[in-house]
Formats: sequence, structure tokens, C-alpha cells
Amino acid sequence: MSKSFYSSIDKEVENIRNEGLFKEERHISSPQQTEINLIDGQKVLNFCANDYLGLANNDEIKKAARDTLETDGFGMASVRFICGTNDLHQKLEKRLSRFLGYEDCILYVACFDANGGLFEPLFHAEDAIISDELNHASIIDGIRLTKAMRFRYKHSNMQSLEECLLRAVDQGARHKVIVTDGVFSMDGSFAKLDSIVGLAKKYDALIMVDDCHATGFIGKQGKGTAEYYGLEGEVDFLTGTLGKALGGASGGFTCANKNVIDLLKQRSRPYLFSNALSPSIVSASLKALDIVETDHERRERINENTKYFRSKMKNLGYTILGDEHPITPVMLGDAKIAQEMSKRLLEKGLYAIGFFFPVVPEGKARIRLQVNSEHKKEELDKAVTIFEEVGKELGIL
Repeated sequence: MSKSFYSSIDKEVENIRNEGLFKEERHISSPQQTEINLIDGQKVLNFCANDYLGLANNDEIKKAARDTLETDGFGMASVRFICGTNDLHQKLEKRLSRFLGYEDCILYVACFDANGGLFEPLFHAEDAIISDELNHASIIDGIRLTKAMRFRYKHSNMQSLEECLLRAVDQGARHKVIVTDGVFSMDGSFAKLDSIVGLAKKYDALIMVDDCHATGFIGKQGKGTAEYYGLEGEVDFLTGTLGKALGGASGGFTCANKNVIDLLKQRSRPYLFSNALSPSIVSASLKALDIVETDHERRERINENTKYFRSKMKNLGYTILGDEHPITPVMLGDAKIAQEMSKRLLEKGLYAIGFFFPVVPEGKARIRLQVNSEHKKEELDKAVTIFEEVGKELGIL
């Protein structure tokens, strides 16, 4: 045992607490839905889940999972290439690739793994990866694993992106790939995919999009950011999750040309060295896709709720970031104020979490709210009223 090591850990944790950056976990004792129970029995409105289409506690999806537990067991107890693949895995891969407009698909246990396992097999020292500075942590970690040249452009700044592309050309990059979130999870803003596509064509670059906060509910058919812009077929590599709009459990995927998926299945380390996704989750995700493809009213409701709620919050005087997306960041700046506001919101019956460094840049602390299709108007109104009360108590409004 090294006493100095554990002492340094204690000091670091204490520093995090003193800076007001320590993240406490709250415990809920009910399924994920618009009203949830806390472990102490308190019922609160839920405004921070990624359950965009309200499918995390859907009866059809739960039945699909239960039925598959009986027919296929609890887990595969193996990686895919040994004895971890069954017909459900292949069926979901085909469904996702068809729904999203790609030749093939590969499943992972999480989209963090999909992003972590994408770049290293495909891009090498003579290649260049050009990434938005606010891309998700999993993209950043995935890029770190490669020996490729790395460039980071200012967030959604197309001039900065073009400068990076020119630098990559000057340094003799063989292949170039522009990497971006489709929707930036902390800001609720869309990537400028139309401009990115134009620059990609100009400089013969590939495009990779992480569409976790878009798949299933953004675009006319819920196919995500490319459909939102009318640019289907322009994104070379698409990663996404089963853990948000598509049921809210776990699991991730990458869609691409078949030869790319073939190589990932041979070389992508998170795929090769992780147990296969549980059959019950795969079956439930297939049912979620059924609902997404047939129940268009859920997308209509989430769009209506988003516009209504964002308008009400802006009218109160709060600074709200982002586009017309269910992610609604209420900007506060200071981490301690964000934590205090989150605490007071909860006391009044609204579950909403403060985000601060290192999740967002220093000085950019916020309460990130998320609307879903199942929020009723009276729940949206109640949340606005609580924000008005707390904002006045804290001297923000």
C-alpha cells in the first residue's frame, strides 16, 4: 500500500468538493417516465432523461424484453466472434442499416464503445482527423487511440474547419475525415451539416457524425441529423445509441458501407473484446424501431412540447442555448449557482441536474433540461412556474 498515493487521491477529491464541482448521485425508485419517485418517496417531475420518445417504460418494449429473456436467456456470456452472435443481433443490424440508409451496421454495448472503436482501425499516421472542439468525450477518446494527424476546429466554425482542412492537405494527408456530433448534447444545437458537406466535397474528405441525440426523433421519419438537413447519403460513418430515444437501455452502433463494417468486425477492439449485447435489449430495440417507424405522433408531440417549453423559458428571461431541440440548456455560468438551483428545483418537485466543469467549459455552468413526447402541457407549465420561483429566490430573474 502506498500512503502517498491514497493521500493524493483524498486531496484531489477534497479539492473537487471545495471548488463546488463534486457530482452527487440521486437515486430514483421508479421506472423512467415524466414523473418519477425518489428513494425517499418524493414524487418529482423528470426533466433530465434522454427518454425523448417516452419508450423507456413502454409496455410493448418491456414485453419484448421479457419474452426474449425466456427464449434467449439473460446474456450471451461471450464476445460476438466466439459464440456471442444470435439471429437477433443480425436482425437488429439489418434493421438499423435499412432504417438509416446504410449498407451495413455493427452493434456495440454502448455508443461510447462505437466511437472508441471507430477511428483506430480505419485511420493511420498518414491520415487526418478534423474534429469539432465540443465533440462528445467518447469521440475525443477514440481519436486519441489513433496515430493519425489530429486537428481541432472551433465549435461549428466553418472558417476554422476549412483552415484545418487546408493544414491537413499541406501536411500531405492521405485520407481526411471531418468528425462532429449531429446534435451537441450540452448545447442542444445542430451541427452545420450542410456547410460541412460542402467543405467535405471541396477537400475530398469523409464525414463522421455521432447522432445519439437525433436518431429516432429528428427529421421527418426520425432518421436523424442528415434527414433534418435533407442530406441522406452524405455521411460516411454514423454512430448512434439504443440508450436514448430507442428504448433508453444500453447499446450503440455504427452504420457505414459494408466493407467498413467488415473491417470493424475484424479490428475494432471494443467489439472484439466485449460481451455481446444482451438479447433482451436487442429484442426491445427492435420493438422500439417498430414504434418509431409507425407512431409518427410521438415525434409531433416532442416537437410541439419543445417549441412551447423553450418559448416559455425564454419569456421568463433565462438565457437558453441551442436550436429547436428538446435539450434546453438554462445558462447560469457559475457551478455553485447551478448546484444550488438544482437543489432548490428538486425541493419544489422538479428533477433537473446542474452541469459544470469538466462536463462543460469553466464559466459555462447550466441546468440542462430535456423535454420528451410524453410531457403534458400542465407538466411543462409547472416546470416553468418552478423555474420562475427559484430564479427570483436566487436573484437570477
